[in-house]
Amino acid sequence: MPAEVETQLLGGTANRGLVVRVGDTVRRPLRASSRATHALLKHLERVGFDGAPRLLGIDAQGREVLSYLPGETVRTPYPAWSMTDEALDSVAALLRSYHQAVADFRPVGLQWAEPVPPGYVTGLISHNDPNLDNVVFRNGVAVALIDFDLAAPGSPLWDVATAVRLWAPLRPDADIDDVRRGHSLSRLRRFADAYGLDEADRVRLVEAAADNHIWCMDYVRRGAETGHPWFHQRWTTGESELTTRTNTWFKNHAAALRQALDVPNDRT
Repeated sequence: MPAEVETQLLGGTANRGLVVRVGDTVRRPLRASSRATHALLKHLERVGFDGAPRLLGIDAQGREVLSYLPGETVRTPYPAWSMTDEALDSVAALLRSYHQAVADFRPVGLQWAEPVPPGYVTGLISHNDPNLDNVVFRNGVAVALIDFDLAAPGSPLWDVATAVRLWAPLRPDADIDDVRRGHSLSRLRRFADAYGLDEADRVRLVEAAADNHIWCMDYVRRGAETGHPWFHQRWTTGESELTTRTNTWFKNHAAALRQALDVPNDRT
C-alpha cells in the first residue's frame, strides 16, 4: 500500500507543526488530559452534536485520530466574510448549541488541562478556547468547534467571555488591525444577544472577560517560562506588552462595556 500522505495543518500555538491531516482524518499528539478530552468527544457523538470532531482511535505513532471537518477556519489576513455580523451571530449560536449538547455530561475522575477560576465553574464542561482558528465555517456560517485541548469544568459564562473577548474583540482599538476596530462595544452586545445570555450572566460578562484575559495570558506566560518554543516566541514578541495594555483597558473601559450590554454599572 502507498504511504499515507500527511499534510500539516496551520494555526494554533501549543501544537503548532504537530497536527496533520491524513485523508479524512486529523492526527494530533496525545496529552495528559487526552482521556478527559476523549470522554467529552464521545459524549458529543452520543448526543448527536455535529459541531465537533469524532474520536476515531489512536494511530501507530501514538497520536489521536479525529475525523476531519471540512470548511474554513479564520486566520490572518481575515477574510471579509469572517468579520460580518452574520458570522459573529453564527459563532454565538454554535457555542450555545455546544453548551446544550454538553449540559448533561457529568465526568468523574478525569484530568483536565487547565483549571478555570473557581468563581466561573458551574460543572458544565466549557470549550475554553473558541479562538478564531478553532471555529470551522462553511459558507460563512460557524458549524463546528475544534481543538478541545483546554476543555475543562467551567460554565457557559466563561465560554461566552472567552469567545466575545476574541471575536469582538475586547482590547484597545490601537491593537485591532482589522475592520473590527471601533466596533468592539457593538459586537460585544451583539454576541451576548445572539447567544441569548441571561440577565445574571450578562451582569457578570465584563468582569468575566477581564478575568479570562488574565487567565489566558497567564497560561501563555507559563508556557513561555517552561520553554515551549511557540509560547516563548509569542510572549517575547509583543504579547507581554499587549497583555498589560489590555488589562489597563478593561479597567478604564469597564463602565462603557457594561453600558453597551445595558447592565448597571453599580455591581454592589
